[in-house]
Amino acid sequence: MYILITNDDGIDAPGLLALKNAMQPLGKTIVIAPDRNWSAAGHTKTLHKPLRVDSTQLRDGSPAFSTDGAPTDCVALVMLGLIPEKPRLVVSGFNPAGNLAHDLTYSGTVAAAMEGAINHIPAIAFSLDAGNRAEIDFSSAVQVATHIARQILSAPLPPDTFLNVNIPNVPLDQMRGIRITRLGTRIYRDALVERADPAGRKYYWIGGDPPSGVLEEGTDIGAVAQNFVSITPVHLDMTSHALIDSLKTWEAQLDLSAPIIAAHPHQSQRSDYAGASTSRLKPTGG
Repeated sequence: MYILITNDDGIDAPGLLALKNAMQPLGKTIVIAPDRNWSAAGHTKTLHKPLRVDSTQLRDGSPAFSTDGAPTDCVALVMLGLIPEKPRLVVSGFNPAGNLAHDLTYSGTVAAAMEGAINHIPAIAFSLDAGNRAEIDFSSAVQVATHIARQILSAPLPPDTFLNVNIPNVPLDQMRGIRITRLGTRIYRDALVERADPAGRKYYWIGGDPPSGVLEEGTDIGAVAQNFVSITPVHLDMTSHALIDSLKTWEAQLDLSAPIIAAHPHQSQRSDYAGASTSRLKPTGG
């Protein structure tokens, strides 16, 4: 049995080697990671093209595999038979920035751990809240990850769950401990940046300032801000159970056989695209 290690920043990322070093005291490790950066790829799974897997080496010369697929593919390939036996643990990271609150819906790091949980393998996503700095010291994160992974190996998680771990970017002696947390509230400051190519055609970047979050006690954002390691248990069931009873009334109220009547039948038919070029509104077929 072995520990499967992957990430979303690519096979050459320093955090991947650091996570491998963290897992080695716990047993055999196998590394398979994307051949390029897949940050913010979410739970992407490649179904529309072949996947290639190549033997390669990490920065320390140790053997690894790289693939042209996404982080989710790295785990899926193994689960589907790329390696004859399944791992005892899936770990993903170290991401060089926090994956907090709503970040989970975007994160390729978290998606890889989620794929492990979907395949009934204990899984952990590890992130260091270092803001994607150029030079990062992972030494404290290595020690934290070793302790948490050892705990999971001795006391596995319930089915359909995984852990999302965020580590403050401070020396180990400045960490205040561990907090078991819930997901907080992220505040994004994204902005659309419009530019023009040499031919004058517009293109866009999604830019803006780094996100912040609500500093609320008991949340992952609040814990990391106070230099605690945040461990958030995540369940694959995303159902809002609290809403089920109140929405049950819809079962009797919504008559799917009734005709649809416009809410404002006399509303002006003026197009929302008023002012746009009419040639752009013409159908392209026919």
